[in-house]
Amino acid sequence: MHKKAIIVISSHVARGSVGNRAAVFALETLGFPVWAIPTITLPWHPGHGPSTRITPSDKDFSNFLEDIANAPWINEVGGILTGYMANAEQVTEVSKLIKNLKANNPDLVYLCDPIIGDEGGLYVPQETASSICKNLITLCDITTPNRFELAWLSDKKAPKTVDETIGLANQLKPKTVITTSSPSPVYNEIANLYCDSDKKLLATHYQFMNPPNGPGDLTAAIYLGHLIAKMSPEQNLLKTTSSVFEILENATKLGSSELTLESDAQSIVNPKSQIRLIDLS
Repeated sequence: MHKKAIIVISSHVARGSVGNRAAVFALETLGFPVWAIPTITLPWHPGHGPSTRITPSDKDFSNFLEDIANAPWINEVGGILTGYMANAEQVTEVSKLIKNLKANNPDLVYLCDPIIGDEGGLYVPQETASSICKNLITLCDITTPNRFELAWLSDKKAPKTVDETIGLANQLKPKTVITTSSPSPVYNEIANLYCDSDKKLLATHYQFMNPPNGPGDLTAAIYLGHLIAKMSPEQNLLKTTSSVFEILENATKLGSSELTLESDAQSIVNPKSQIRLIDLS
């Protein structure tokens, strides 16, 4: 059966496996056609040091998205994933696209990965972060913040326990919230926490020291792919977490500064790692 296409809107790097490089690879490996839209182009992840940034003009970006909305193949699209936004103007234009597509296809699934910061604070301007909170979090069916982004979106302090994390997740508008880097009840472990109105699920594993960038992008993409393929929340969380854990483990063993997706495609499709799933419902 032919799978629906997924639009992915995020950053693009020449070297590495973050942003669209990670998301597009994961979704195509799972068999989905992908329409990839870069919000910014960089030589490498900013964490590796300063570099040239190429950002499309507001007018060009707006016209580009208008072309996408009016494409003769737009009915092929069944999902949207958004990640890094270069500025608040992009957020506004992306929200227009999503509203347009959802109006034409109520079954379209939108996942917002709100890439705005980490424990060091925001790494996008506050205007951009606020616009994501106002315009995208309120539109999406599912969001995948890390626990620091969850705290910022909820205007609270970063949660230190699973119960605190659930409390913040319940405050957000989307039907489903998956908090990556959630606290775990097990010492020296970290978790992905799934929350909706009925289920509370925790997939936990040991915490890597100084892992490569990109696991959040990968988690969002793999989860969305499995969701569109009608996988249950339990199976999806377990399989997605297992895939990302396995890929992180492989990259860490190699001492790589990037995720080694080119040699880890099988981990996306059929991960072997055993992850603990706890039902907190």
